[in-house]
Amino acid sequence: MNNTPPLNLTCLSMPIKSLFTGFILVVGLGLMMAGAQILFSHGMADGKPGLSIDDIVYSYHGNRTGSTLEAKLHGSMKDMAPNEQKRVLIKWARDGAPQEQWAPTIQPITQQYCVACHSTMPGLADFNKLSEMQRIAEVDTGKALSTLTRLSHIHLFGIAFIFFFVGLIFSLSVGSKPWVKGLIIFIPFAFLIIDIAAWWLTKVSPSFAWFVMIGGIGYSVAAAIMLFTSLYQMWIMPWRGQVSDQNTWFSEE
Repeated sequence: MNNTPPLNLTCLSMPIKSLFTGFILVVGLGLMMAGAQILFSHGMADGKPGLSIDDIVYSYHGNRTGSTLEAKLHGSMKDMAPNEQKRVLIKWARDGAPQEQWAPTIQPITQQYCVACHSTMPGLADFNKLSEMQRIAEVDTGKALSTLTRLSHIHLFGIAFIFFFVGLIFSLSVGSKPWVKGLIIFIPFAFLIIDIAAWWLTKVSPSFAWFVMIGGIGYSVAAAIMLFTSLYQMWIMPWRGQVSDQNTWFSEE
């Protein structure tokens, strides 16, 4: 005989449901903003709207037929300067970024169109400095190893905490076998590892770019399943009179 008190999403008190619901709504909005941020930061890497495999390759492996400066001016920075000024910058990069052209030709363009962001924002090259401009005028090899390390650290720690709490809430759901629920809870962590590992592998070989997209889609779908299921069982099932007496943390049914 099971003497444990009921513990599941259908029988939670209003304060706990409000707490869980607020967290789920904010996380759901955060996932949508993350998708939008990816579209804005990577979606124009190949110069075309929308996220594609080429965008991922250019972001992590680089477009090694040209410079980082040229890739950005054809991609995410396409609308930041007139075409004539972009052509001047690209020609300067292709000519080897000579120092003698910096003050009379290149610096006035960067001062007018670039330094509002590329001098004050952390993580962006400082276009007030010739050395920084010459660095990005070199062949585009994608994200630097230091950048990949920083992004990997932030994503692994930050997103893992989000998935932990989403999984913790979903663990209180009813109606599925424990092994199925456990698999759904674990899937986002597995796809997160695939996603981050694929960044590094794509840096070496563009053939791994597919795994970046697979990882991102995989953990997004799994997280969405947990979020919607949790909301449904907290609010819709009790409203329909479908309240369970199961203790989901102790029962193996």
